[in-house]
Amino acid sequence: MTDDGMTDHGTTEAPVSPRAMHPLWPSLLAPELQGSDELCAVSAEGVRVRFTDGRELLDGSSGLWNTNIGYGNAAIADAAARALRDASYLSVFRYENVYAREAAAALLDVCGADHYGRVLFSTSGGAANDLAMKVARHYHALRGEERRKVVVGLRGSYHGLTYGSFGLTGENLGQQLYGVDQRLIRHVTPNEPGDIAELMKRQGAQVAAVVVEPVLGSGAVPLTEEYVAELLRLREEYGFLLVADEVATGFGRTGSFFASQEWAGQPDLLIASKGLTNGTSAAAVVVAARSVAAAFEDGGAVLTHGETQAGTPVTCATILATISEMRRLDAVAQGKRLAAHLDTLLSGLVASHPLVADTTGLGCFRSLRLLGADGSPLPQAEVPALVAAIRRAGAIVHPGINGVQLFPALTCTEADLAELVECILAGLAAHVAGTGTRAGAR
Repeated sequence: MTDDGMTDHGTTEAPVSPRAMHPLWPSLLAPELQGSDELCAVSAEGVRVRFTDGRELLDGSSGLWNTNIGYGNAAIADAAARALRDASYLSVFRYENVYAREAAAALLDVCGADHYGRVLFSTSGGAANDLAMKVARHYHALRGEERRKVVVGLRGSYHGLTYGSFGLTGENLGQQLYGVDQRLIRHVTPNEPGDIAELMKRQGAQVAAVVVEPVLGSGAVPLTEEYVAELLRLREEYGFLLVADEVATGFGRTGSFFASQEWAGQPDLLIASKGLTNGTSAAAVVVAARSVAAAFEDGGAVLTHGETQAGTPVTCATILATISEMRRLDAVAQGKRLAAHLDTLLSGLVASHPLVADTTGLGCFRSLRLLGADGSPLPQAEVPALVAAIRRAGAIVHPGINGVQLFPALTCTEADLAELVECILAGLAAHVAGTGTRAGAR
C-alpha cells in the first residue's frame, strides 16, 4: 500500500470493520445476527433442537425439510458408522461400489422399477437439478435433436443455488447480481395451462425439459390435477422430458412416498434429496426412466458429470437405512394421519384468527399466509421478525410468502402439533404487540 492509502493496483482498500468477525459465515443469515448463541444449535433428538443459550425448541421445519422421521434415528446412525468403519471412502467416479449398487436398487423399488431404470448419485438438490438438465440435453442430442437446449421452470419455484439450478429457480434471489446465465431458461406461471401451452407453440421444438416441483417450495402451492394433465399432454405432443423435482416433496412429505406417484403419468426424471437420508448425509439422486437410460446405453454414451462425495458408502448406507426405517415406522401412513390433524388445526386458525388469511400446501408441507396492519398480506420485510418471535415462543419455523412455512416431521405427535400452533400464536401476538399491528377485521 502507498502512503496515500492506495494499493499498488491503484484502488483504495476498504476499511476493516472494528467489530470482531466470527469465523463461521452461515448461509442466508444477516451479519448482525451472526454469532448469536440463540441461533447456534448444539444437539437434536426426536423433534427437539438444543441451542448454545440453553433453550430447547420444537422444530416445526424438520431441519431444512429433511429430517422426515426425526433427529437421532439410531438405525441410520449405526448404518453410517458401519459404512465408515468398513469402507471409509469408495466412489462412483469411473468405478462402482456395492453400497451404491444396493442403494440404487432400493431406490428403484420405492420409485417404481417398472418405469424407472437407473439411478445417478449427486450431493445436493441444487447439484442434482444441474445434473438433470445435463441428462435432458444429452438425451436429445443422442436422438439427433441438438437444438433442444431450453429448460422450462415455473415462476415462484426453488431448485437450488448452484449456477444451473439458480438459473432455473423461479424466484428473484439475485440471479443478475451473481451473473447467472438464464439465456436457455424460460419460466411460466404455475397452474395456468395456457401459459405453458403458448410457450410450446412458440418454442416447443427447442425445449429439452420442463422441471416442476409437485408442490412449489417457497409458497407451498400444489400443482393442480388439471395442470399436471396438461404437462403430460404437452410432453406427448412436443417430446420434452418432464422432470419432477421432489427434493422437498419426496419421502412421504405429501402423503405418498413421492408426490409424482399420484400423477396420471410418471416423470422422465425424478430428483430426490432432503429426506433421502433423513438429513444425515449430503446426498441427492436423479432417477431416470428406462426410456431415458436406454438412449445412453444404446448410444454407448458417457454422461459428463461427477462429484467426489456422490454415491459414497456412508451416503448409500444412510439411504438404505432411511428407506428401511420409513417402512418399519410406516412413516408415509403416519404422515397422512398427522396431515389430517394438521389440516384441522390450520383450518381452525384461518376461521378464528383475524390475522391468519389462509393455509396452502399438501400433507406435511404447509404454509400460513398472514395479514398485516391494514388487512393486506403481511409485508415480506416483517416475516423475519415474526419468525424470530415464534422462535422466542419456543418453535423453529422458516419464512414463507407473507407468512411462515410448516414442515413437521412425519413422526410428530398430535401434542407436538398443538404445541407448534400455540407457539405460532404466541409469536404472532408478540409480533403484533411489537409492531403495533391491529388485529382488524378481514
